[in-house]
Amino acid sequence: MSQVLTRRLGAAFAVGGLALTGLTACSSSKSAAGGSSTTAAAAASTPCPALGAAAPTAAPKADGSGGQVTIYSADGLYDSKDDNNWYNQEFKKFTALTGIHVNYSEDGSGGVETKVDSEKSNPKADVLVTLPPFIQKAEASGLLQAYSPTCVDKVDPSLVDRGGQWEAVMGDYLSFIYNTKAMPDGPPKTWNDLLDPKFAKKLQYSTPGVAGDGTGVMIAAIQAFGGDRNAAWDYFKKLQSNNVGPSKSTGALESKVNTGDLWVANGDVQMNYVDSTTQYPNNKIFFPAGNDGKPSTFSLPYMAGLVKGAPNAANGKKLIDFLLSEGAQLDASKVAYGFPTRTDVKPTDSNYAALTALMQGVTVFPVDWNEVAQNYNSDVKAWDTATGTPS
Repeated sequence: MSQVLTRRLGAAFAVGGLALTGLTACSSSKSAAGGSSTTAAAAASTPCPALGAAAPTAAPKADGSGGQVTIYSADGLYDSKDDNNWYNQEFKKFTALTGIHVNYSEDGSGGVETKVDSEKSNPKADVLVTLPPFIQKAEASGLLQAYSPTCVDKVDPSLVDRGGQWEAVMGDYLSFIYNTKAMPDGPPKTWNDLLDPKFAKKLQYSTPGVAGDGTGVMIAAIQAFGGDRNAAWDYFKKLQSNNVGPSKSTGALESKVNTGDLWVANGDVQMNYVDSTTQYPNNKIFFPAGNDGKPSTFSLPYMAGLVKGAPNAANGKKLIDFLLSEGAQLDASKVAYGFPTRTDVKPTDSNYAALTALMQGVTVFPVDWNEVAQNYNSDVKAWDTATGTPS
């Protein structure tokens, strides 16, 4: 079972550079990294090891001998039935190195943020990992504390909070998939092409405000229409006649596209790529173009933050440090079909080469995640109104 089959679904377990060749980057007058604090976080206390530095060779430490750490994470990087996944592999290495036992709990992108919020008077989690804009929501709600991890200075600056409350640990991009048998001549070229009546009840996207990737669709549509929110809401209203209906899960749409029940659905590169090569051979990734006629997407990474009042804060810091280590970042593509967020880490594995080729010629536009977080409630409400979806 692929790690990404459970993406955006809930479960709980206890377990022992985005700078790509071929991507067309858009500039922006605003930094994508935000932060409610105008004071930069303190520099990491431990210098980032040089690339290629020898890994520790000490005997593995006993599980639990170093205490414990609890991480709440958006799903997609762990699988209880398949150990060949990023969290599975990295947690084992982390425990062997430190003796720290990892308690893991997962849910959808918004679900884990909500869980941390519900426990803020008595925090249970030490580390929160989720997708934007939910990590920014956690920051705005006072759920995180500043910490500048080792090697954070190597992470793409647009994916690091200026106030030091979050940073990306695994890179990914918004994508769409289509059924190649139903559309042998290729996918829709533009967002407006999706309005064609031939897609009536053959198109579905996960729900903004519920699923991280679905929220990404809303963000991408606003960008596609030049930042004109009214044009985006008008578009979604028109698209609703083709849309099957709300979906809490993005991953659940993949199988429907593969069988032909759907012709088009949203997703993300990490999930869609691995599943199209292993389980859903009729699915293929595409990126629709906006008003400028250029296919585009944006970074939709997993972002980590240290929970305010974390019961095991010191161990939480160690875990975040580890996920940004050279070895863990190289495993991002090799194991998880994702992208390293450290710009100095250059994978050479075949997965990374294939992902880089996939992204050739695609414009990656910047996102100001703090602005997204500020407009989040009103945007989701406007989407609900446009589509007739109950709030």
